[in-house]
Amino acid sequence: MPGENLSRDEARERAALLSVDGYDVSLDVRSAVGDPVGDTAAEDGAPRTFRSVTTIRFRCAEPGASSFADLIAPSVTAVSLNGRDLDPSEVFDGSRITLEDLAADNELVVDAQCAYSRTGEGLHRFVDPEDGEVYLYTQYEPADSRRVFAGFEQPDLKAPFRFEVRAPEEWTVWSNGAGELADGIWRFAETKPISTYITCVVAGPYHYVTDSYERTLADGTTLRIPLGAMCRKGLAPYFDSDDVFLITKQGLDFFHNHFDYPYPFGKYDQAFVPEYNLGAMENPGLVTFREEYIFRGKVTRSSYEGRANVILHEMAHMWFGDLVTMVWWDDLWLKESFADFMGTFANVGATRFKDAWITFANRRKSWAYRADQLPSTHPITADIRDLQDAKLNFDGITYAKGASVLKQLVAYVGQDAFLEGARRYFKRNAYGNTRLGDLLSVLEETSGRDMGAWARSWLQTAGVNSLTPQVLLDAEGRVSELAVLQEAAESHPELRPHRVAVGLYRRGEGGALERYTRAEVDVDGPRTVVAELAGAEAPELVLVNDDDLTYCKTRFDAGSLATLREHLGAVTDPLARALCWSALWNMTRDALLPARDFVDLVLRFAGRESDIGVLQMLQAWADSSLVHYVAPQWRPTGERLVAEGALRELRAAEPGSEQQLAWARFFASVTSGAEDLALLRGLLEGTEKIEGLDVDQELRWAFLEPLAAHGVADESVLAAELARDDTASGKRHQVRCLAARPSGAVKAQAWAQVVESDALSNALVEATISGWGRPSQRELLAPYTEKYFAAIERVWAERSIQIGMDVVRGLFPALQQSQATLDATDAWLTAHEDAAPALRRLVLEARDDLARGLRGQACDAGAASESAPGSGSASTS
Repeated sequence: MPGENLSRDEARERAALLSVDGYDVSLDVRSAVGDPVGDTAAEDGAPRTFRSVTTIRFRCAEPGASSFADLIAPSVTAVSLNGRDLDPSEVFDGSRITLEDLAADNELVVDAQCAYSRTGEGLHRFVDPEDGEVYLYTQYEPADSRRVFAGFEQPDLKAPFRFEVRAPEEWTVWSNGAGELADGIWRFAETKPISTYITCVVAGPYHYVTDSYERTLADGTTLRIPLGAMCRKGLAPYFDSDDVFLITKQGLDFFHNHFDYPYPFGKYDQAFVPEYNLGAMENPGLVTFREEYIFRGKVTRSSYEGRANVILHEMAHMWFGDLVTMVWWDDLWLKESFADFMGTFANVGATRFKDAWITFANRRKSWAYRADQLPSTHPITADIRDLQDAKLNFDGITYAKGASVLKQLVAYVGQDAFLEGARRYFKRNAYGNTRLGDLLSVLEETSGRDMGAWARSWLQTAGVNSLTPQVLLDAEGRVSELAVLQEAAESHPELRPHRVAVGLYRRGEGGALERYTRAEVDVDGPRTVVAELAGAEAPELVLVNDDDLTYCKTRFDAGSLATLREHLGAVTDPLARALCWSALWNMTRDALLPARDFVDLVLRFAGRESDIGVLQMLQAWADSSLVHYVAPQWRPTGERLVAEGALRELRAAEPGSEQQLAWARFFASVTSGAEDLALLRGLLEGTEKIEGLDVDQELRWAFLEPLAAHGVADESVLAAELARDDTASGKRHQVRCLAARPSGAVKAQAWAQVVESDALSNALVEATISGWGRPSQRELLAPYTEKYFAAIERVWAERSIQIGMDVVRGLFPALQQSQATLDATDAWLTAHEDAAPALRRLVLEARDDLARGLRGQACDAGAASESAPGSGSASTS
C-alpha cells in the first residue's frame, strides 16, 4: 500500500516538526463476538471491524506546515483537525491521514473502522475451537499500532496514553495502566510517556491469576507492584503461574538491585496469548507471550530455562527499551542486545538456572554465527532505511551477537563500571530517546576507557572472525610457542581485538579430559603469541575461546581435532564441552568437517551429555546435517544410523528422565523405517511400551507427524486424534500432520491454502508450511520451485509482512539441493532487482543457506569414509 512503509527520512522530518502531548484512544470491541452488524458487518469478504476513536494533542514547531498521521484501516468515518472537519476521502489514502496548515497547538480526532487481525499484527482476534470463546490481544512492533488507532508511528514521538475500551459484558480488559470498569466502559490510568509500538490491549474471558511484589527502596519508601498472569481458559489446567511469578519476583529483585531505578510502570501483568508470532513483547505493564510457554505435556528443564530467560528478557526491556527508547530502528540493538544479555545475566544471577551461560554459548551464539555469515549480515548498529528493514532486523545479529558483544564489553570495562553506566543512562534519559553515543558517553565516564575504537570494531562492522591455535613443541615435548591466528571472511575483512582465554587440556587418571592451565590474552591482528603458555606440558586439546569470553568461531589445530574425534565425551567441564560442540558444528557448516563425521560424533558422544539443552541442540544439528550437509548418496545410510542410534539411546535412558523424553522426540523426528514406524504406532496404541515413557498428548502428536508423513496415519486417524484433543493446540498439530502426508494432491491443497488464499490464520499458515516441507518428500516438492518464484512477489505485495516472511522463508525450495535451484534463484534475483529490498534479502538468505549446504555436501562426498578418522563407526555400526 502506498505510504505504508515509513522511511527513516520521513520519520526524522516529522520528529523535527512535531511534539506529542497525549493520546486518548477509545475502542469498541463488542463486535468481536457474534455476527457482525451495522458498520462492523463484513461484506463481499471484507474484514470484521471495530470502532476506533483517537484524539491526539500535539504541537508543531512551524505553524502552517503540513505533516501526516498513520492509520491502516478499511474505512474512516470522520476526521477533524482543530475543530475543522476534513473529508476522509480527501485526506485518508488507506495508510496516512494528510494534515495541512497545522497550528502551534493542535488536536486531531479520527473516527475509524479498524480491522481485527488474523495474522498476529494489530488487534488479533482468536476463536477457541474448544469452547467457542473469543480472545483479543494487540501486537505492534515495529509499526502496527496504526492498525488499531491513528497516531504518529515512530519510536521517538513518545506521549502519555489514556485508553478506554467497550467490550462484551462477561469480558475483562487489560491495558498498560491499571483499569476500572464503570458504566460498561473499561478506563485505564494514563501511562507515562511511551512509544506507540509498546501500547497494548488484551481483552476476553482470560483465566487470570494475581500476586504482588514489594520491596523497600533506598529512601525508605515501599514499592508495591501488583502482579498478574493470564491465559486462555482452555490452558488453565496446565498454567504453572507459581513458577511464572517466582521468576518474575526474582527478576524484579535482581534488576532493582543492579539498576537503582524503581520499576516505573505501576502494575506488571503477563499475558500468554494464542497465535502469537513472537516469543514475547515488552509492553510496559502488560507483557505478552506466546502461549506455547504454557506446557501441555512433559518438557525438559531446557524449556523452563528458556521461558525464564524470556520473562527476564522482557523485564529488562522495562528499562532498556520502554523507559529509554531508541530514536529510530538503527539503534534497535540498544534495547534488544541489552535485553538478550540481561536475560541470561539475570537467569544465572537470580534463578535456579545457574548454567544459563552454557545455553547462551551453545544456542544463542549459534543463531548469531549463522546470521553473521549471511549476505544480509549487518553491523550491530544497522542501517535501517524503513519499516520493512526494521521488521527483518529482529535477527541473530541484533539479539544474540549484540548480547555476545555486551558480554565481552562487561569483561572489558568491568561489571561495576558497566552497571553504573546503565544506572546513569536510565536517570539521564528517562522517558526519552537515545542513540549509540548516549550510551557510549556514560560508559566512558564510568570506565575511563575510550569506547570509540571498541564501538567501531564491534558495533559498526559486520562479520565473525575465526581464531585458530598454532602450537610449536620443543624437543622435550613442551610448548615452545603457542599463537592464536585470527582470520576474517573476504567479504568482511575486519580483524578485531579479542580478550580470550586459552585453555590447555590433557587426559588424567581415568581418562577425563581436563584443563591443566589457562591464560588470558588480548588477541589483536592476524597472529598473537600467548607468552604465558610457553614451557607448558604439551596439550592434547587447545581451546582458544575457553570460558566463552569473546564472539568468534573457534577452530582447532590438527592434534586437538584428533583428540576430540576420540575423546570429546571425556571433556568434563560442561561449558568447555559445549564450546567444542559449537566449534565442530561451525566447521561442519563451513565445509571444513564432513557432515557424516559430525553425525558420528553425535552418535558416539551425545548420549553422555549431561546438559539437556546441549543434548537437544546436538540432536537438532544432527538432523540438520542429514537434511542439508551430508552427501545425498550417503543420506539413506546416515538416516538409518541416526534412527538406530536414537532408539538405542531412548532404550538406554533412565526411565522417566528428561533425556529419555529428548531421545523419544528425536527418534520420532528422524525415523522412517517400517519397523521404527510400527514402534511409534504401537506406543500410540498402547501395544508397545518403553518403561518410564509417558506418551502424553503432546508426545502423541510428535509421534503422529512422522506416521502421517510416511503414509501410516491417514486423514481418519488424524481426525480421530483431533477429536481426542479438540483444542487450539490440537488443531495446529492436526493441520501440520495433514500437510505432511505424502500425496501430490495434499501438497497442492496445502500450497493453495497458503499461497492462493488468506483464509488461514497466522498460526495455521505456520503449521501448514511446517508440515508441507518434509525432507523425505523431495520428489513430491520438486514441481514447486518454479511456482515459488512465480508467486513470491505477488504474495509480498498482497499479504501482511509477517505472512509474507513466513511464505518466502518457509516455501523456498531448500530441499531441491542442486545447481539448478541455485540458478533459478539467481535468475529471479537478476530479473527482480527492483523488488522490495526486504523481499530480496529473504531470497538472498535462502540462497546462501542452499549454497552452503551444497558446499557441505561436496565436502562430505569428498571424504572417503574408510580413511576419515572417526567416521568409520558411523558407516559400520
